[in-house]
Amino acid sequence: MRKVAVFCGASSGFKTIYKEKAIELGIYLATNNIAMVFGGGKIGMMGAIADAMLSKKGNVIGVIPHLLRHEEVEHDSVSKMYFSKNMSKRKIKISKMVDGYIALPGGFGTLDEIFEALTLGQLGIEVKPVGILNTEGFFDPLLLQLDKMVKEGFLRKENREMLLVSKSIPELIDAMYTYKAPIITKLVNTVGS
Repeated sequence: MRKVAVFCGASSGFKTIYKEKAIELGIYLATNNIAMVFGGGKIGMMGAIADAMLSKKGNVIGVIPHLLRHEEVEHDSVSKMYFSKNMSKRKIKISKMVDGYIALPGGFGTLDEIFEALTLGQLGIEVKPVGILNTEGFFDPLLLQLDKMVKEGFLRKENREMLLVSKSIPELIDAMYTYKAPIITKLVNTVGS
C-alpha cells in the first residue's frame, strides 16, 4: 500500500486514548512510507494524525469540500490539498487515490465513508482492504450490528468478513497487505432469497 485513506472525527472525543492512537497511527504510516489521504482538517482526530505524520516528514494529502473549509478549519501544512464541490465528490476523489481505507473513532461522516468503501467492495467495484482500528472497543456495538445483519439474512458472511478489525496498528496494516477480496459472482448478492 502506497496510500491509505484515513477516516476519523473532526473531534477528539472524550477519552485521550483516541487522539493518542491517531498520533500513533500517523507516526506508523510516516515511518513505513505510507501516504495518508484524509478529510483535510486540522482539528480533532484529523488534525492529530496529520500533525503526527508531518512531524515525521510523512506525505499527507487532504481532500476537503469547499463548504467545510471554514467549518473543519482547513489544514494549511499538508503536502497537498485538493478541494471538492461536495461530500460525494470528496469520497470519489479519495477513492481514486488510495489503495485501502482505515477508520478510527468518529461520527456520522466516518461511518458514511467507511460504509461506502465496504459497499464498493461488496459490489466488486473496488477490491481494496477496509480496516477499523478498534481503539478501546469503540466499534464493538457496530460490529455486533453487522453480525446481526448476517444472522438475520441481510448481509452475507463473506461480505461481513471484508471488514478487517484490530486494536493493533501493525496487525491491522499486515491484514490489509494480505487482504484478498471475495469473488463476486453477480452484481447484487442476495442473502435470503
